[in-house]
Amino acid sequence: MRRIILALASFAALMAVASPAARAHPPIDRYCLQGRSWGYPGNCQFATYQQCLATASGTSAYCGVNPRYALSQQRTD
Repeated sequence: MRRIILALASFAALMAVASPAARAHPPIDRYCLQGRSWGYPGNCQFATYQQCLATASGTSAYCGVNPRYALSQQRTD
């Protein structure tokens, strides 16, 4: 009985990872907070430019596109 449950759980986990819906989310690290204290590429944890600007507000930091995202090949499917 344990083998069946383990096999079903493994199959469900594999299907969840391989599903197209899992790949449909936008990248969460598209924008980077950059500046003297952050270095380069900076703090790259922002999905939107507005999130990055809100964090940079009141500091000497600025926002830029994550170089990983900018230089990666875009999928066309």
